[in-house]
Amino acid sequence: MKKISTSKIASIVMVAFVLTMAIAPVGSAAWVNPQCTGTGLPCQTSITDFIMNIINIALTVAGLIAVLFLIIGGFRYITSAGNEETAENAKKIIINAIIGIVIIILSFVIVRVISEALVRGNT
Repeated sequence: MKKISTSKIASIVMVAFVLTMAIAPVGSAAWVNPQCTGTGLPCQTSITDFIMNIINIALTVAGLIAVLFLIIGGFRYITSAGNEETAENAKKIIINAIIGIVIIILSFVIVRVISEALVRGNT
């Protein structure tokens, strides 16, 4: 079994921290309604708004992770230095990241279409 070096663990923790800090404003913007005064607690008007906010946050996080894997795959491909095995692994990472991005975009569109149909159907 391969041992993971402490520098790799530190870089993974740092990337996770940076992603968390980048996503934090998106999450807080989804929960706070500027029309709510006083407590600053979330005041969603309906359960559908709440569910849509959670789905949007989840899709945003998944999209950021897919883009991160695309960057990692590109970096590994560039730094493969002629090693065919490393280049093939990097190509697989890039292809899987692109497939993930396409799936995330399609799921976002599907969720939007279904939510619009359900909202129009309720009124």
